[in-house]
Amino acid sequence: MLVEPAEASVYQREIEQQLDRLLSIREPLRMLIDGRAGSGKTEFARALVASLPGAQLVSLDYVYPGWGGLDEGSVQVAEELLSSTPRWLPWDWETLALADEWRMLDPDLPIVIEGAGAVSRLSRPKAHFAAWVTYPDAGRHKRAIDRDGDWFAPHWDMWAAQEERFIAREQPHTLVDIVIHGENSAEVGAHMGSTLAAALA
Repeated sequence: MLVEPAEASVYQREIEQQLDRLLSIREPLRMLIDGRAGSGKTEFARALVASLPGAQLVSLDYVYPGWGGLDEGSVQVAEELLSSTPRWLPWDWETLALADEWRMLDPDLPIVIEGAGAVSRLSRPKAHFAAWVTYPDAGRHKRAIDRDGDWFAPHWDMWAAQEERFIAREQPHTLVDIVIHGENSAEVGAHMGSTLAAALA
């Protein structure tokens, strides 16, 4: 999605307004980054965390219990990752089995959760910030396949169908604080992370 100059100024103001709001929060941030495959949400989340010392990143790619597990991963966000004792149960893509032990997160540090299904009606009230990352469908497919190649290609249609069902049911894009344009998501993430870090230093 290319942003026209007039839209860009509005977009920038929205970003700064969200930063002002987040800077007023006096507890460890809980942030949700959602979007469809190939939209740029991973780039946004990684850049945000890289610029924000102490922030813990959980990618739902390592939480979904297999290619049919979008809904189960989403439930784990609301029930476990955003609980008072945040934790997650990893999925081993080599053995195709859940791990034996939970991985614990530090509740006193920021937590960023990234992946399709991160934002739902159950998870949103428990987080301080939620973003939906968007990119044109044809471009999303190319980006995802270029990144993950033969591993993702056979599962694209099945995963897309799960995304569509989840979006129809939860309407995550209507629950977020801001919609991030995927073509510059890394730059926005880095800006947000560094701004928050400077204020917290």
